[in-house]
Amino acid sequence: MKERCVTYDTASDQETIHLGQELGKVLKEGDVVALAGDLGSGKTWFTKGLALGLGVSPDTIITSPSFALINEYEGRHTLFHLDVYRLDSLAEFLSAGLEEYFYRDGVVVMEWADRWPEILPEWKLKVRFDIIEYLVRKIVFSGEHPRTVEILKDLTRVTRDADNQTKRTSDI
Repeated sequence: MKERCVTYDTASDQETIHLGQELGKVLKEGDVVALAGDLGSGKTWFTKGLALGLGVSPDTIITSPSFALINEYEGRHTLFHLDVYRLDSLAEFLSAGLEEYFYRDGVVVMEWADRWPEILPEWKLKVRFDIIEYLVRKIVFSGEHPRTVEILKDLTRVTRDADNQTKRTSDI
């Protein structure tokens, strides 16, 4: 299947959180979201929104698990938030048993997923964050698996009428 892509611009942390929340609303148990982007590009803000969309309490503080490697949050589905920034190799990733989370009951969000894309399951949704200017982000969602295409269609549907995100391009 051909890779599909949807691109959004956000102009504030709140817009990035909102876009993550909309994605969280359409995710199902077993989904894997692979985040990539520079430091400070909005990956953790986005994950906060995604957690809200999964029904995690708004009082829960979502932090990047840079040192812990994984944080778990309870919502409609369990959110497994991985951050592999501090790992030096794929061997360390495997030694820590992190790949097992891809097959657990819940939703996985992995920051720095572009470091070892070969470990990701084929049904992952790739999300790329590009810093355009201060607070402005281009966020590109892509994938080619049938489940990923379904997620992209659902995300496009729920964000179609949103005032604070501008869908720039879509090939779905």
